[in-house]
Amino acid sequence: MKNKADRMKLIRQFCMENNVSSQEELLNILKDNGFNLTQATLSRDLKRLKISKTLTAQGEYRYIVPISSFQAKSSEPKRIGVNSLEFSGQLAVIKTKSGYAGGIAADIDRDTTGAILGTIAGDDTILVIPREGFSRDEITRILTKLIEEL
Repeated sequence: MKNKADRMKLIRQFCMENNVSSQEELLNILKDNGFNLTQATLSRDLKRLKISKTLTAQGEYRYIVPISSFQAKSSEPKRIGVNSLEFSGQLAVIKTKSGYAGGIAADIDRDTTGAILGTIAGDDTILVIPREGFSRDEITRILTKLIEEL
């Protein structure tokens, strides 16, 4: 029987690389890879990994992996869904892979140092609203530190 760490790694990896739309689909993949678990266990694993379901631009649901899971300390290459960062005035716009914006915006809201007032996320775009008194350079440094591949 394979261990929990291997199972969690496979769940995270598969959700990052594929459009997984249901727990049943994920359970079948895990069983095909030698893991025997219940839906309740899978649900707890998804919660621990902070993997959530989001609606895509095509109107379908899929699981997305938050930034914190990408930045796990391991020998795996860092994978992130961020494509670009640009400013319009003091507002920052982050372009992401389709379906990633909601999870990344939630991580930005949760992990910033008070420099970010809030974010608004669509499917592949995040509007970052900085607090008064923070320059573009400061916001860029904060976001770059949080999302290492900007």
